[in-house]
Amino acid sequence: MKFDSNKLKIFNDPVYGFVSLPYEIIYDLIDHRYFQRLRRIKQLGLTNLVYPGALHTRFHHAMGAMHLMSQAIDVLRSKGNKITDQEAKGVTIAILLHDIGHGPFSHALEHSIVSNIHHETLSELFMSRLNKEFKGELTLAIKIFQNKYSKKFLHQLVSSQLDMDRLDYLMRDSFFTGVSEGVISSDRIIKMLNVVNDELAVEAKGIYSIEKFIIARRLMYWQVYLHKTVLSAESLLVNILTRAKELAEKKEELFCTPSLKIFLYNKYTEKDFINKPELLDLFADLDDNDITTSVKVWMSHTDKVLSMLCKQLVNRKLFKVELQNQSFNPKIIKKKKEEIKKRFKFNDSEVNYFVFTGDITNDAYRADKIRINILSKDGKIMDITDASDQLNIDALTKTVTKYYLCYPK
Repeated sequence: MKFDSNKLKIFNDPVYGFVSLPYEIIYDLIDHRYFQRLRRIKQLGLTNLVYPGALHTRFHHAMGAMHLMSQAIDVLRSKGNKITDQEAKGVTIAILLHDIGHGPFSHALEHSIVSNIHHETLSELFMSRLNKEFKGELTLAIKIFQNKYSKKFLHQLVSSQLDMDRLDYLMRDSFFTGVSEGVISSDRIIKMLNVVNDELAVEAKGIYSIEKFIIARRLMYWQVYLHKTVLSAESLLVNILTRAKELAEKKEELFCTPSLKIFLYNKYTEKDFINKPELLDLFADLDDNDITTSVKVWMSHTDKVLSMLCKQLVNRKLFKVELQNQSFNPKIIKKKKEEIKKRFKFNDSEVNYFVFTGDITNDAYRADKIRINILSKDGKIMDITDASDQLNIDALTKTVTKYYLCYPK
């Protein structure tokens, strides 16, 4: 087998320092245009409108998660857990490509570009396409990604409540936002990993790092991912795309980049992506730049609603957001709509783009999902909520829902 050392590159990551590519195929996958597209998709959508440093990309995150996976494989092997070279390569490819299906601005436009298709479904489609190009070399990676491989703990390294995805994005997002509450001990957590009965477990010595991880996740959701100003900005962007689609359905002429126009003027479902392979390549041409460019041009569109929404986003004139623990009284919403209708001369339909409600939920740990197992010295396995002596860990398992009302300032 030919060995190409030129493909085993190292790169300098701002979070971890120098990181190596463990397999030649990793270099080839990173070099593929599907993966290079992730350089043009911001990890945190519009969060940089609140935290100016949050300009890192899905590319950064995927590379970081791959690095952590290499560390986890080494640790698990050192403790006698059998992971073959093929399995190690497969799980590394799976984590590298786990987010390859994300569309522009990541989660912000999850359902605005295409209808009812989760990014994980698109990731699977991209992986399947790459598997054909690479003559079946991704078959094991896809099985692990889909949780169809015999060793379930490998899937848990990719997708669970303590996976390499979460460990990297908490570290990376806290680094680039400057929110220190998100800093976790990823090195220690990985060094404490083990496998018991085909499930990931954390040795008891690492329990405090896990407690910190769960608390950090909770705080990062309130301070970053669900920050009310981030919510305002992303809701504004969603409304822009919704209005643009409404105008497109009426066959009104809108400036669009070619790749955006295809999805703006058509409704595609998961079935369409399966039956029309060319759609995946068209989706692969979409990134943040398509949206940003179009929004800038739409500022001067003749449609008052679209123009006003776009000007708000470009000039950072975001909605005011009120948050509370119970749903808003319909009378308050109606009064606010009447006020905004009168101020901007909107009709009943138009005002809904500027006054709207919704809810957000925060669940740092779900005991009903793949658990975080703690391995005690006597070999017993316990859920983190039972093993922890911190009362607030049990409290953090409860889902908290907050309700929001958005309207122009």
